[in-house]
Amino acid sequence: MPAYRSTLFWFRRDLRDDDNAGLYYALRSAGHAYCVFVFDTEILDVLPSRADRRVEFIRQALDELSRSLAAKGGALLVLHGRARDEIPALAHRLGVDAVFANGDYEPQARARDEAVGKALVADGRRFHLAKDQAVFEKDEVVTKAGRPFAVFTPYRNAWMNLVDDFYVEAYPVERHAKALAKPPFEAPLPSLESLGFEPTNLGKLGLGSGMSGAKRHLGDFLGRIGEYQHARDFPAVNAGSGLSVHNRFGTISVRALARVARERKGPGAATWLSELVWRDFFFQVLWHHPRVAREAFHAQYASIDWPNDEGLFAAWREGRTGYPIVDAAMRQINATGFMHNRLRMIAASFLAKDLLVDWRWGERYFAEHLNDFDLAANNGNWQWAASTGCDAQPYFRIFNPVSQSERFDPQGTFIRHYVPELAHVDDRRIHAPWTLSEQEQREARCVIGRDYPAPVVDHAAQRERALALYKRGGRS
Repeated sequence: MPAYRSTLFWFRRDLRDDDNAGLYYALRSAGHAYCVFVFDTEILDVLPSRADRRVEFIRQALDELSRSLAAKGGALLVLHGRARDEIPALAHRLGVDAVFANGDYEPQARARDEAVGKALVADGRRFHLAKDQAVFEKDEVVTKAGRPFAVFTPYRNAWMNLVDDFYVEAYPVERHAKALAKPPFEAPLPSLESLGFEPTNLGKLGLGSGMSGAKRHLGDFLGRIGEYQHARDFPAVNAGSGLSVHNRFGTISVRALARVARERKGPGAATWLSELVWRDFFFQVLWHHPRVAREAFHAQYASIDWPNDEGLFAAWREGRTGYPIVDAAMRQINATGFMHNRLRMIAASFLAKDLLVDWRWGERYFAEHLNDFDLAANNGNWQWAASTGCDAQPYFRIFNPVSQSERFDPQGTFIRHYVPELAHVDDRRIHAPWTLSEQEQREARCVIGRDYPAPVVDHAAQRERALALYKRGGRS
């Protein structure tokens, strides 16, 4: 006998109808289960651009999800408004006994869910949250003293010791799909225009949409996963999984990814699994320390007196710092909404430790532009690069943008793609084009200061300034 007569499942960052924990519980617990997604205006209204690839990606994923649910006998209601208002109102209108959703670890989402839960309980209904976006969450992986980890390697070791087939087993949604129900009214998928947004270049980026797109990317990646450990640091090489945006919006289950990584043998699969563990690590950091969304994890770096030169920040944003690897990285994110992982570290280190701009400025810029933006990972990685966060690199470790470029883009292939002004500069000199003589610049058809900017700062001098800045901040 089901626990409830009817339930409502609320899709959020889990846009799939297979191996979905919350959907499984909503179906298994009721004779009839309805499904809804809310384009939450509390999120959409603060987006800086009306041409946001993420909104378009979500809409495409919802189109496929809606068709898939319909084929199983259900339907997807799609609403546009404040989720904290829309969900309790819809639950009341449908007369459901309970609302199910998958948990979220971001402070704003937690506040929203608390408000929704209170409204539902006040109306005589229940609210259930399931674990879905992480393999292990909250207090599932802690130190022997029962405290959350603040260093990744022991966290990863504990994670690896705990994980087994049970934790990555798929939730059998299909087994309970007969409980899917069509509501007595329709709320169809709205157009981008009616949401207040406009089409982007998403279709040209090859991300794939929805569940089918995620599965295609996974299948493609598995053909080259063996090279992942060595090739993943080179931005000109197609070495990544291409699944980051799908992982972000849940068009594929993290359990499926972890399961595949564990089943595969070799260093490539092991390295990829470690990247998934980093994701869980940052989730638990944000859960236990929500203040990191606003401030440095380590208090001694909370009051660094960043110079915050607006002109230097603009040069970084626009990809005109005069350092080719940094400029190529920033032009990539501006053009595609994606940035290679190695380049994220280089660009972040350059902003904080060369330009001496508050890491939160860069974190916010990435948040506005990354297709795969996730608060926990974005914050964790920025604080790592700025040496202010959990298990961060030491403050005196400062990436040299030229040596990083020489090491990870040795032929300048990636640079030439995004910085075509340097197309004719030879491989050896492309990493520091300001070292070209006037004659060499003319031969390369790239005059520094005219066709491509001179460096906005001197790395060696800025390194010394950064060290002094951190030392002062560390004593405050």
